[in-house]
Amino acid sequence: MRPIRPLFTVRNGRSMRGRTSPVAAVALGAALVLTATACGPSDDNAGGDSSSSQPGGSNGDDKIQIPDAWKDKLKDNGIDLDEWKNGAWKNWNKDDWLREAGDFVNPIIEDLWDPDRMRDADKNPDRGVDDNDISGDQGVTDPTPKPVAAAAVKAPYHDQVAESGKLFFDSPEGSMVCSATVVKDPAHPGKSNMVWTAGHCVHAGAKGGWYRNMVFVPSYNNSGKSVEELRNAPKEEVAPYGVWWGDWAQTSDQWIEQGGPTGGAGAPYDFAVIHVKPEKGSEGKSLEETVGSALPVDFNAPAVPQIDTMTATGYPAAPPFDGQKLFQCADKPGRLSLTKPDPTMYRVGCTMTGGSSGGGWVAKGQDGKPALVSNTSIGPVTAGWLAGPRLGKEAKGIYSAVSKKFADK
Repeated sequence: MRPIRPLFTVRNGRSMRGRTSPVAAVALGAALVLTATACGPSDDNAGGDSSSSQPGGSNGDDKIQIPDAWKDKLKDNGIDLDEWKNGAWKNWNKDDWLREAGDFVNPIIEDLWDPDRMRDADKNPDRGVDDNDISGDQGVTDPTPKPVAAAAVKAPYHDQVAESGKLFFDSPEGSMVCSATVVKDPAHPGKSNMVWTAGHCVHAGAKGGWYRNMVFVPSYNNSGKSVEELRNAPKEEVAPYGVWWGDWAQTSDQWIEQGGPTGGAGAPYDFAVIHVKPEKGSEGKSLEETVGSALPVDFNAPAVPQIDTMTATGYPAAPPFDGQKLFQCADKPGRLSLTKPDPTMYRVGCTMTGGSSGGGWVAKGQDGKPALVSNTSIGPVTAGWLAGPRLGKEAKGIYSAVSKKFADK
């Protein structure tokens, strides 16, 4: 069996796991390697969905702001707002991190993510069949796909894939990166502030908690500058459509209970939705209005044999890539079963590495129009293919819960 890994990248010079610290190989039939920025289940399990969520937020007027409703809860958790702003967020004491799992907050710290910090964040977090199983028969794994060379997206990226961007966050291992996609919000047609990514990009899984300082940068490095050119680039070029802070994140209970940096059984449920708000205001415009596009999400995509092509998009950060440029892979999908009782995953040939985790997979939906149908979750240590979860009822529950939460805002 071939080893697999989660696809995240970390900054401290440790190996890549698809998004954070050292790589840990695990047997294909065993657990998948994923990592998330969120911790355990929260008190609010909206609508009874199989999901966990994390609140947080700020309006960006000052260096750091937190809604009044959260201030007492932060104090109850022993968090001093000024101390947090001045660096207390760097304390990853295990007991505290796990204790705060259900009460995640992500207050805006203005200009924390400057161009240098974004450029240097290069770690990746590693990571009976449901009626929506894509294979139609339980536990099926198709032959390993041939590697498909990742193709560089033509700059400016916004002209090609305006919905795509890069996700930045802090973890105990350092600053990390993933990829993410702007998706439509049923409650706010044409004005979505919702972003789709992998569960392991928001939460560390069974033995960790929610990640911190989580921001989404649409069309990061839009002009495709090199690492050297980025060293002198102003923030307006690195983040031409602004920096958007997560004020709510939600992932599956399966990921939180079973996922982990060196294994876990949460990969078939490795998806997450983040609600965002602008760091410095956006003249009243939503994320969708700001970038000019958002993808619909298809929770009932056609079976694998009926899909000609899936296109995965992301910012791979592990060699031979540097995490600064956007790439894509297009391939006919196959099936990958990690454990017989869990949903079968999609799999495509692709040479993208850590950092591409969480990036959207697009295919034609039942209506024949392009839609997000999965996200990058895991891949082999040697690269060559990627696998992503089937978006069924659990994913739809999370998506609907986040949309509903902000329906009146």
